[in-house]
Amino acid sequence: MKEEKFDYALRMGDTCLVLSHRLAELCSKGPFLEEDIALTNISLDLLGRCELFLDYAAELEGKGRTADDLYYRRNERQYFNQLLVERPNKDYAFVIMRQFLSDAFMLPLMNDMKLSKDERFAAIAEKGHKETAYHFRHSSSWIIRLAQGTEESRKKIEEALDELWMYTGEMFEETEGDKSLAQAGMTPSNNDLKAKWLKNVKEVFDEAGLEIPGERWMDSGGRKGEHSEYLGHMIADMQYLVRAYPNDKW
Repeated sequence: MKEEKFDYALRMGDTCLVLSHRLAELCSKGPFLEEDIALTNISLDLLGRCELFLDYAAELEGKGRTADDLYYRRNERQYFNQLLVERPNKDYAFVIMRQFLSDAFMLPLMNDMKLSKDERFAAIAEKGHKETAYHFRHSSSWIIRLAQGTEESRKKIEEALDELWMYTGEMFEETEGDKSLAQAGMTPSNNDLKAKWLKNVKEVFDEAGLEIPGERWMDSGGRKGEHSEYLGHMIADMQYLVRAYPNDKW
């Protein structure tokens, strides 16, 4: 079961890392000061959670690699994040919708993982569930605000939903390893997570006056290392110093 836990920790760490970096790209570019600070703080929360997952992944792997090695010394085909979080920043409505769809997933994940029989997963969730509750409240309030704002803000939030919904199915893809972990009480069941995620999304959309999109084709591949062109560009920027000066310390 060690390999299955390694895969899970790596995948979750990568998802938190990539979304954290996307939000960090917006530092000093928020619509107003308080919101700029809020997005930066959420980015830091996700980076801290990423470190916890990747520290554990490195230990489980047992090959002498550290979390820093996993951050900075892999190419894009060796990342296993959800495709949703690597979508590049567009307008603010797009950023908020991407964040909301991810937060609605992370909230039940963190809450349920507190009961994990794996002490490290449980500890990560115990630390992360309060942060995630704040993230969800923040993105939810903006979904409602934009949907009920001007004609232009509603148009943009609807366009963001239409573009991003196709990446949500990947959150709940399940391998045999995932099933084994869930059955052993190590991680939440994907079926349970999907039901709770849909409930979270529907409640906020109902208040905002938005409709959940109907059945459509879902993109996937992130957990297999198959990514959009955007991730490679992001990683090149993120890893520049470590790649250019591999033996330096600071």
